[in-house]
Amino acid sequence: MDILFQQVKKEKEDILLAAKPDRRLLSKVPDKEGMRTNVDRRRVKGSNEEANDLTKRIESENMGKRYFIDYEVSIQYVLAGKMVKCSGKGVDISTTGMLIEVSHEIAQDLSQAKRIRLKFNITPGSMPEGYEMKVDIAAKFMRLDKTAEGKIRCGVAFLESLAQFATKKKNWYMLSVASLFLFITSACIILMRAESVLYFKFNKILYMYSIIAATFLLSRYLFAVFYRPVPIDNDFIPGVSIIIPCFNEEEWIQRTIISCINQDYPIDKLEVIVIDDCSNDRSIEKIKEIVEELKIKEKRYEVETRLQYFRQEQNAGKREAMAKGTLMAQHELVVFVDSDSFLDPFAIRNIVQPFKDTKMGGVSGRTDVANTYTNALTKMQAVRYYIAFRIMKAAESYFDAVTCLSGPLACYRKDLVVKYMDAWLNQKFLGEKATFGDDRSMTNFILRNNRTVYQDTAICTTIVPNKYRVFLKQQMRWKRSWLRESLIAAMFMWKKEPFMSLSFYMGMIVPILAPIIVIYNLVYIPLMHRVFPLTFIIGIFLMALLMSMAQLFLRKSSTWIYGFWFCVYYEAILLWQMPIAWVTFWKTTWGTRMTPADLAEASKKNRKIQLGV
Repeated sequence: MDILFQQVKKEKEDILLAAKPDRRLLSKVPDKEGMRTNVDRRRVKGSNEEANDLTKRIESENMGKRYFIDYEVSIQYVLAGKMVKCSGKGVDISTTGMLIEVSHEIAQDLSQAKRIRLKFNITPGSMPEGYEMKVDIAAKFMRLDKTAEGKIRCGVAFLESLAQFATKKKNWYMLSVASLFLFITSACIILMRAESVLYFKFNKILYMYSIIAATFLLSRYLFAVFYRPVPIDNDFIPGVSIIIPCFNEEEWIQRTIISCINQDYPIDKLEVIVIDDCSNDRSIEKIKEIVEELKIKEKRYEVETRLQYFRQEQNAGKREAMAKGTLMAQHELVVFVDSDSFLDPFAIRNIVQPFKDTKMGGVSGRTDVANTYTNALTKMQAVRYYIAFRIMKAAESYFDAVTCLSGPLACYRKDLVVKYMDAWLNQKFLGEKATFGDDRSMTNFILRNNRTVYQDTAICTTIVPNKYRVFLKQQMRWKRSWLRESLIAAMFMWKKEPFMSLSFYMGMIVPILAPIIVIYNLVYIPLMHRVFPLTFIIGIFLMALLMSMAQLFLRKSSTWIYGFWFCVYYEAILLWQMPIAWVTFWKTTWGTRMTPADLAEASKKNRKIQLGV
């Protein structure tokens, strides 16, 4: 069994953004009194009042984040009235400056140079999405460093930030192109649906579906425009317990734990609880290792009382682990974080803000893809994730009715989780116990009588599948839970705001009927009527263009092109999982990790192979 597990577990190595670590493990945790944050105030320009503004300090901190790089840098400088050209190697970079490895002579010249100009290419994946570009920027000398190996490194500060440079040199035309195509695409979709109205009498079902699909899609993009996250109130700091359910996550669990405890949040208001659901890899050893290291190295932050872990005696499932952590929690809000997800240092500060509304029941943070640049599949998912959160969830949040508080980062009122815990743990669908879809299920319980919203400024990153085989299994699991929970939500969503209710029911109808519509347009019409389905293909192209241009407009990322790939892949592959999901709802395998059900199924298949069946 162990050999089988290792064979199934082995996957392609992921490529993550290489951020330069701080020498301290908990560099963002404020002092014991919670009156000071560890954001470097020297980076904040302006008055003391501005320096005390947490939002401005977060912005300054993000500008100062450094990333390991390996760029060739072309250097021009003026010394004693003479223009000198040379080169160096970029070692690390932030939006405000760069560390360049150069010869001793060049370093001495740069320390005296009056004008310095740098040219380099920011490659995709070496900085956050949106910064990939050619750079030609003025800089000034700051300092010289000497490594243990004797290499000379020259620190320079850009005279304008890379964000400002991008706005002037790159963003204006990208935004112009994206805006133009968004307008043209929306207009084309509206015109095509106007045609559907005109020809409605010839095929009522087909054209009604077209009208519903277009209305649903365009309305999501429209209301996403009006979405705004709840701003930070420095005085609103409710107690938070972060729960990390873990199963077979030895590779990422330590990074997850550090990201959760390393939050800019008062230490007496934050605790982290890790529940290992009887993993059959080295997860528990990794958990113990990082907990002990933090207790020794970061004792001043009271880690011993704020970070605890518990191991289930036997595998009981993710919900049981989450429930166990909730019952152990000491604070009024509980935050669930997946064991392969990593919180931004200010995620908790941001995700609690909507709870100033006493009717608020749950809040979803934004999930970005951590391993975006691993391959085409992960790039495709990066686009899909961003649109799913920044467009779809943002539109739902406008009506205080987000239908899925996603697993990587979601916050709830503890009293509500406890209130619905028994029903949640014992949930059955058509007589079968519900073993996944825990986030949608809990959201449904909360949404019945409370509000749920999306907080775009509460950010986490997560590891997504980098193999199509694993990705397809994940998507099948998600579709099964979506079908189940959508049917449940349909029984009460009509009580919500009318437009949100209408949008929800349209959102149910569109994917369920999509396979039939595709077969009708791409198979039946060409075979029976000898008509090429040009209009339908154009419609798919416009849908892909809308997603890609929204990604380009909002994120200015080079991944926008993969929005087309996602739409093609969805129509060709993912769409056909829906009818399969209807008839395989009883399956309990996850596909993305080796739960007991997955191990049992893999073992069964292995035995069949050995027997030649």
